Amino acid sequence: MSFPSVTAPARSSRSTIVDEFLPLASPAQRALPGRCPVIALLGTETPSRLKLVLELDPASFLVKPLRSAGIYAALVMAFERTERTNELKQQVVKLEERLRSRRVVLAAVLQVMHSHSIAEPAAFALIRRAAMEQRKTIEQMSAEIAANGSLPRATG
Repeated sequence: MSFPSVTAPARSSRSTIVDEFLPLASPAQRALPGRCPVIALLGTETPSRLKLVLELDPASFLVKPLRSAGIYAALVMAFERTERTNELKQQVVKLEERLRSRRVVLAAVLQVMHSHSIAEPAAFALIRRAAMEQRKTIEQMSAEIAANGSLPRATG
């Protein structure tokens, strides 16, 4: 019987296994290395122990006494969950940045509406077209419009 090979992500080839009985009292002590997958070892299932383990936010867990069955699956799950979590965190950062720039886009749309005496959809279409022509994002183009006070001249 052969087992499929697992390739750990290139960024992190380490994982941290945390025993539930370690004295991790303060949040600073519970802060574990950055993007390293955490695998919790559970010996008892009391609510207080489970709460402590859940505060660590493990990517996977193993039950004591350890057996060979389940270790491979726990490692695979830990690395996959950590990778997905990191991707989602990056996505959230990008979306928060775009959300902050919405005010600039709105200001640019209002400026174009006022200067060209057009409705909001047409003003947004003008900004979008100018951004596409200059190969910029709508947010970048809107920032330029807000700074300069008008749409840039067409190049071409």
